[in-house]
Amino acid sequence: MAVIIGVARESAPGERRVALTPETAKKLVAAGAVVHAQRGLGALARFPDQAYADAGAELVDGDVLSGADVVLCVQSPPAAAIATMKQGAVLVGALHPQADEARAAAIRERGVVAFPLERLPRTTRAQAMDILSSQAGMAGYKAVLIAAQLAPRFFPMLTTAAGTIRPSKVLVVGAGVAGLQAVATARRLGAQVECFDVRPETREQIESLGGKFLDLGVSAAGEGGYARPLTDEERALQQQRLAEHLKGIDAIVSTAAVPGRPAPKIISAAMVDGMKPGSVIVDLAAETGGNCELTRRGETFETGNGVVVAGPVDLASMGALHASEMFARNLYNFVSLLLREDGLAFDWDDELLAKTVWPERAAAPA
Repeated sequence: MAVIIGVARESAPGERRVALTPETAKKLVAAGAVVHAQRGLGALARFPDQAYADAGAELVDGDVLSGADVVLCVQSPPAAAIATMKQGAVLVGALHPQADEARAAAIRERGVVAFPLERLPRTTRAQAMDILSSQAGMAGYKAVLIAAQLAPRFFPMLTTAAGTIRPSKVLVVGAGVAGLQAVATARRLGAQVECFDVRPETREQIESLGGKFLDLGVSAAGEGGYARPLTDEERALQQQRLAEHLKGIDAIVSTAAVPGRPAPKIISAAMVDGMKPGSVIVDLAAETGGNCELTRRGETFETGNGVVVAGPVDLASMGALHASEMFARNLYNFVSLLLREDGLAFDWDDELLAKTVWPERAAAPA
């Protein structure tokens, strides 16, 4: 019996991305699935209904969740919607079930097999399904464009009849996917770019993109490609050296994150006080508390000494078309692990399933 895959319009405020594009709808239909797409699904990401119909999806005016074997989403449906899903149905997306008690309870009560892809192991095989990396690239790109828009100066060097304009000095904090994309984008705009990361192994990646690695003498390499939390002594040394360096910086794009924890505070209020008037800070970590002590989630404001601090949220959604294409491919690649000719199959020996599923499955007896 064919698997029914349902995709509804996103309900989270400000969310423009979609979990299904005409491209992935076509691939799922080719794999033998029946795809139900709610009308208007892709409107905010600029995917018209007709494109889904042409790809073989069935357009549905109302509810698409209650009859679906698999539900795809960008952000989790609300608890009330999860409560209407089939008993034992599969839910795939950026779900963050533990962030909302009602959502977690609805998943358990309906016996939903949830796959929050933010839990996906960081392995080579998982890269094609890694929603965090694909969306971080868009966020890093958009953050630099915001910094350029807010800055009262050019990013590139210009030679004009009125004299030469020096290039802006941009510092990117954190050399993950978002940070590296920020380095590349700022370089394309002609800025002088430095990048600071407590993992010294990122130097080669930064320099390959035309940036300069800023070495503050603190190393905090951790597991899985992430940084570990700094000790008090390491943090004090880092802040002392960074404060002096920021006095000459025109724009900061901050992207540092430690998984499962609030964003590390790297830029103190005192550091901001020491920066030049007209400097800009764009804090990508605003959603998890911010890397800058002054960051306000979702707000842009100017400090008393003329520094603009921006705490944008939903940056990937600002580039909804391409962000959706990447997100939908991530989901398609993951769901392909489950699809069989005669229905769904779960190989719990596959770490991509076993380590991503929520609630976590009990370990098999030895």
